[in-house]
Amino acid sequence: MRGRFAPSPSGEMHLGNAWTALLAWLQVRRAGGTMALRMEDLDPERSKPEYAEALMEDLAWLGLDWDEGPDSGGPYSPYRQDDRRSLYAQAVKRLEQMGLLYPCYCTRAEIRSASLAPNGPEEGSAYPGACRSLSVEERRQNESQGRRPALRVYVPDTEVNFVDLIQGEVRENLSQVGDFVIQRSDGVHAYQLAVVVDDGLMGITHVLRGDDLLSSTARQIWLYQVLDLPVPEFAHVPLLYGPDGRRLSKRHGDLSIAALRRRGVKAERIIGFLAGLAGYLPRGEEIKAPDLIDFFTLEKLPRIPLIITDYTDLLGSASNKK
Repeated sequence: MRGRFAPSPSGEMHLGNAWTALLAWLQVRRAGGTMALRMEDLDPERSKPEYAEALMEDLAWLGLDWDEGPDSGGPYSPYRQDDRRSLYAQAVKRLEQMGLLYPCYCTRAEIRSASLAPNGPEEGSAYPGACRSLSVEERRQNESQGRRPALRVYVPDTEVNFVDLIQGEVRENLSQVGDFVIQRSDGVHAYQLAVVVDDGLMGITHVLRGDDLLSSTARQIWLYQVLDLPVPEFAHVPLLYGPDGRRLSKRHGDLSIAALRRRGVKAERIIGFLAGLAGYLPRGEEIKAPDLIDFFTLEKLPRIPLIITDYTDLLGSASNKK
C-alpha cells in the first residue's frame, strides 16, 4: 500500500486537517505500507513556505511521520506541487493532442449570471458549454479584447462507477459534471488535474480524504483512465463540524494545532480526542498515534458528518491556559 497526506499550506493546520491526516496515516501504518507527504502549493496567492514548514512541524509533533516528503525526498521527488509544474504541462499537452481541450473565456461572473437567467442552468450545475463550439474567429475576438482563456476538458456522456471504501458504491454520469477547468486563465493548473497526475505518477494505491471531495472523484477517475494512469482506491471520511454548526476550517483559529499547543494541550490528548470521534476509544482518553494502529478500522467510521458538541475532552485542564 502507498498512501499520502496532501495538505494545502495556506494557513495553520486545524483539527479537521489532523483528523484526515491521522486516519490516512493509520490506514497506511496498519497495512505496513509507505506514507508520502505532498504539499499542494499550486496557488501562489494562498500557499506560503512558512505554512508548509509549520504543517510538517505539527504533523511530527502529533507523531504522524512520513517515509517520503518535501524534507526527506524519495523516489518520486519533488513532493511540492510548485516544483512539479512541468509534469502537469506534459499532461495538458497530451490532452491537447487527443483533442480533449478547448479554451474557455467565460468569467465566473458570466457563468453565475447565466445561471441566474430565467431559462439558464441552476446555479452550481454543470458548465453550460458557452465556449465549447466557438469558431476560430470568435476565439480571436475574445483574445483581442485581452481575455486570457482557461482550458476546459470535453467531458463525455458516460457513467463512472466505483466503490468507495467508506461510502460504498458510487455512480455518476459525467454529463452532470460538465466540462471542467484543468488550467486556469492565469496559467495555474487546476487541482483536478494536478492531483491525478501526482497520485498516478507517485504510484499512490489508496487515497483517504474528506468526503467534500467525493463529488470530484468520478471526473478524476475518468482523467486517470484518459491519461493511462493507475486508479487508486478511495475512502472518503466524514468531515468534522464545530459546535457552531460550521465545518472546521483554517478560519477556526482556536482549533489550529499550533493554537492548541500554545494552550498546553498534549499531542496524546489530541490524538485521543480524534480517536474518540472515530469510535476507536472511549471519550477523554489519551494515546500516542503509534499505539492507535491496532484499533484502526474503516468499518467503524460513520458516513455522516461528525459534530463536535463541545471541546471539554480536548482542552481539559488546559482550557484556561493562555
